[in-house]
Amino acid sequence: MVNWQTESYHPVVNLPEEYEVRDFTTGKYEPSEFEYEIGRYDELRPGMYSTDLFSDGRFLHIGIDIGAPIGTPCMAFEDGEISHFGYNPADGDYGYVIITKHDIDGTTVWALYGHLDSASVRGKTVGQKIRRGETICWIGDRHENGGWDPHLHFQLSLIEPITHDMPGVVNPKDREEALQNYPDPRLVMGTIY
Repeated sequence: MVNWQTESYHPVVNLPEEYEVRDFTTGKYEPSEFEYEIGRYDELRPGMYSTDLFSDGRFLHIGIDIGAPIGTPCMAFEDGEISHFGYNPADGDYGYVIITKHDIDGTTVWALYGHLDSASVRGKTVGQKIRRGETICWIGDRHENGGWDPHLHFQLSLIEPITHDMPGVVNPKDREEALQNYPDPRLVMGTIY
C-alpha cells in the first residue's frame, strides 16, 4: 500500500485559477473556451477513440488529461529518474512520451507523460536523475503528439513498464484491475477537480 502525501507534490502543470473540467462521456469533443482544461480519470469515453489502435474496444480513460497550449512545460511531481522515453507513432497514440520512476514511501511508482513535443526526449538517458519541480517535457502539437489537440496525458502505474508505453485507455471489462494497477493521478496532482 502506497502512503501518498497527496497535497505535498509539485504540480505537473501550473494551472491557472480558471480552467474547465471536461465531460467526455458523450464521446464528443468540442473545443473549450478555456485555455486550460482537464479530462477526468476513470471516465468512459465511447466513440472518442476511433483509430485502429483502439479497435479492441478500449474506451475507459485511466489517466488525467490536461489541455494546455503547445509548449506548456510539464514538471516532475517528485524526485526520481527517467525510466523510459521514446516515440509511439501510431495514429491516436501518445507520440513522444517520457516515463519517470519514483520511490514513494518505499513503493516504486512510475509516471507517464504523453503527447509531448520532440524536444522532450532530446538528451534524455535512462536513469537520468530528475528533481521535484524540474521541467522535464513540453506539450506537443498534433504532428508529433499522436494527432490530438495539445494536451498532457499524465498517468501513474504500480506496474513496471516494459517499454515507453502503458495503456492510457482500457476495455471497460478490465476496469477493476486497471484501477488497481494505474491509480488515480490526483493522488499526486491534488484536488484539481
